[in-house]
Amino acid sequence: MDKKLKATEEQIAYAKILDMGMKLGLIAIVITFIVYLTGILTPYIPVNDLSKYWGLSVHEYLKAANIHPGWAWIGMLGKGDFLNFISIAFLAGVTVICYIAIIPIFFRKKDTVYGVIAILEVLVLVLAASGILKSGGH
Repeated sequence: MDKKLKATEEQIAYAKILDMGMKLGLIAIVITFIVYLTGILTPYIPVNDLSKYWGLSVHEYLKAANIHPGWAWIGMLGKGDFLNFISIAFLAGVTVICYIAIIPIFFRKKDTVYGVIAILEVLVLVLAASGILKSGGH
């Protein structure tokens, strides 16, 4: 028996957005890495000093380098080594964009349970990214 599986409308929408987001994020990573390598923006941690921090835990590194955890990096985007955080944050947020895009599809198809689950997923991801929910070693 040869059954062909077909992707649902929401799967296709999610996949298209994820594909585009991945490509944009990759381009952004390459561009910001080139900016870092060329020295267009001065790094916060000089390249010659990087080896001083390699053996430190994250907590020790942040303290030694006087870097605040969480979203404080936004204030450091003028530094070459922090500029690439934009692309990383974008890539991390693509999933949220995908979920937001498929929520109306679920409700239009009367898949209320999946629509509510998608809304909850967005809320959890946004709350976790915001730093409001404190967990782990942060």
